[in-house]
Parts: sequence; C-alpha cells; structure tokens
Amino acid sequence: MADHGPVATETALQRLVTVYIVTGLLFLVLPGTLLGVWNLVSISGRHSLNGLSQSWLQAHGHAQIFGWIGTFIIGIGYYSLTKMGGLKPFAVSRGWLSWTLWSCGTTLRWVANVSEWNWRVLLPVSAAFQLAAFLIFFRTVSGHKRPDKPLKRTRIESWMKLVIASTTMFLLALLVNLVVTLALAATSSHPEIPHWFDQRFLVLAAWGFPVLAAWGFNARWLPVFLGLELPSDRGLLSAMAACGCGICAALFGQLLVATILLLIASILASLALNVFRSGVKPAKTLGVTNSFPYFVRSAYVWLLIAAVLGVGAAVSDVHGGIWGASRHALTVGFLATMVFAIGQRVLPAFSGMRLLFSTKLMFASLAVLNVGCLLRVTSEVPAYEHNLPLAWRILPVSALTELTAVVLFAVNLGITLLLLPPRRAEASAPGTMPEYRP
Repeated sequence: MADHGPVATETALQRLVTVYIVTGLLFLVLPGTLLGVWNLVSISGRHSLNGLSQSWLQAHGHAQIFGWIGTFIIGIGYYSLTKMGGLKPFAVSRGWLSWTLWSCGTTLRWVANVSEWNWRVLLPVSAAFQLAAFLIFFRTVSGHKRPDKPLKRTRIESWMKLVIASTTMFLLALLVNLVVTLALAATSSHPEIPHWFDQRFLVLAAWGFPVLAAWGFNARWLPVFLGLELPSDRGLLSAMAACGCGICAALFGQLLVATILLLIASILASLALNVFRSGVKPAKTLGVTNSFPYFVRSAYVWLLIAAVLGVGAAVSDVHGGIWGASRHALTVGFLATMVFAIGQRVLPAFSGMRLLFSTKLMFASLAVLNVGCLLRVTSEVPAYEHNLPLAWRILPVSALTELTAVVLFAVNLGITLLLLPPRRAEASAPGTMPEYRP
C-alpha cells in the first residue's frame, strides 16, 4: 500500500521538481541555446536577417521562454505553492501529468517550427498540450487553502499578488498562443507568426509572466538572501500596474506607449525591491559564490538597459537591431542572470536539500553569461542598424560565449542533482542507519 504521509509526499515533490529542472535545462541547452547560436552565426554570415527562416527564430524563442523558464516556473510552483497550501498527495500525480503534457507540447512546437513536418497538426496540438498542462497546474496550486488557517481570511501579500499576476499573464500567453497556432494552421503557408503580431506577442511572453514572477519571488527571497530592507508594497503594486498597462498597450500596437510604461515599471520595481541599496543585514552567501549579491544587482541593471533600449527601438529602430538588443538584455541579461543566480541558490534545496556542487562554476557561469550578453547587446545595434563589419564579427563570439555560460550552468546543476543529499549520503556511509529524512 502506497505511503501518502507528509514525508512521502515531500520526497515525491522533491523528485518531481528535480525532473522539471532537468527538463528545463534540456530545453535551454538543446532547442534553445544551440539553435540560437546557429541562427546568430547564420545571420552574421549574411550580415542580414534576410534569408533566415523566421520559424527557426521563433522556435528558439519559444524554447527559451516557454521550454526553459516556463518549465522552471511550473516545477517550482508545484513544489513551493503546494507546500504553502499543505502537502497533498494528489499534487504529485497532477504534477507528473502536467510535466508529460508540457514536455510533449514544447517538443512538438520545436519540431513543427524547425522541420515543418505536419506542422498544421503539430502546431495547434502543441499549444493545446501546453495549455492543458498549465490548467492542471493552476487548478492544483489554487484549489486548496492553508491547513493552519482554514477559516480565517488573510491579506494577500504583495509578492503573492505579483505571482498571481504572473500566472494570469502566463495563462493569457498560452491562450493567445493556441489561437495564433490555429489561425496559422488554417491560413498560413508556413508555421511563422507574422512579424507585426510577433512583436506584440513577444512583449506579452517576455514582460508578462517571467518578469512579474521574477519580481514576485525576488520580493519574497531577496530580503533574506541579500539582507535588504523589506520591499515597498506600494512600489511593487505600482510596478505591476505599469507593467500590465504596458503589455496591454503593446497588444493594441501602441509600442511607444508600451515601452515607456515598461521603463517606468522597471524603475519602480528596482526602487521598491531596494536592490541598489546597501543591505541592513549581511548577505547569505553560504553555499554559493560570494559575488552572488553583485550578480543579482547586475540583473536589474540589465532590466533597466532593456527598458531604455525598448523605448529607443519604438522611436528609431529600422532593421531590428535595437529591438533585438532590448529583448536580449531582458531575456539573457535580466532573466537568465536572475535564474543563474537565484536558481543555483534555491533549486538544490528544493531538490532534496542538496548543496550546490561548485561555487566556482556558479561564478564562472554568471561572469561568462554577462560578458556574452554585453558583447551581444553592444554589437547588435551597430551591426543591424549600421552594418558595421566589426560588430558582425563580434556577434557569433557573443553567442558562443553565452553557450559556454549555459553549459557551465547546466553542468553545475546537473552534477548537483546527481549527488546524494547530505543526509542521505550520511545515511549511506558504512556503519550508519539507511534512513532518509528530507
């Protein structure tokens, strides 16, 4: 008879989140980063976007945002939000069902975009699988109350409001994705989202659920990890409102208004989270690189750079260089740096109270990632907009640099997940009892 006690459920949740992490890493390295490097090398060789398949570019973006970050968010959500609401055995089985549907949907999307084999069927099926996986996740984490306060109505904290807003944006992005894929299957000759709509959808997909989720979990964790003052509730909610209005403006094609609002939101979030202020307590860097606080702050520098470039792109972009630099500063500079920093801080603990394998690898992955992003952002505008030969030569170097950072990150987390948790390892030593307590 299966054990459904709290310890067994906790262990099963740790195993589940580990699989989500590994799956996200696979999407990051293979269909995400490798395809992105190939695309950028091809663009640099042509000195132009012309001739490169837009469906390949969109396959890369989908794998990065939904395949990597989306998988991490769902996996972490199953673990952390389910624990907050009380350990429920059914959460584990639903988590595995979500993982199956999500992984299949994301893989089918990549296959449809890259190979165009039976894409009229695969594209909408992939979107339907992803939406179904998310709805199961949403129903699971929102369908029960905290067991210690079953009758008392409690105030929703600001960080949780940001997470709820992120979840709503995630759902909206998946709904839009399903509608778009159905329209493409019915009317288009290739699995490519039209450029005019892709610009709007990218604002929703990039600034919607990933950025709001980052702000929400930062509000929860950074006061502990960096010793910062508690965030300003009013500032966070103002940032959330400005971000939401910016996304709405983008969906209606008002890109200048949208980018200005997103810049305001980024400034408000940075101020509200106190990331550029000295901590009131020492930062907790045990088990991670001592430079962890600096990389977290660098992520917010990239966020502000992305927002400023976005305004510049809405005003004067001609060949896509400023838009590309803005998106890269956001997705790699802010989101990837944040995941590399916070992820290597919390994911080992979520996966069975493990210790990170190497703090030196953590530092190397973050440092190399930021160097690669700097090369990419500073060379993309002069290459695309002004056709500067030196900038075109730097672009593939930036791609290979970022690929190196991704591999270092994946190797460090991969080895960490392969190692036994400290208590299990201790129990497995000769002369000890084989007992495991998460």
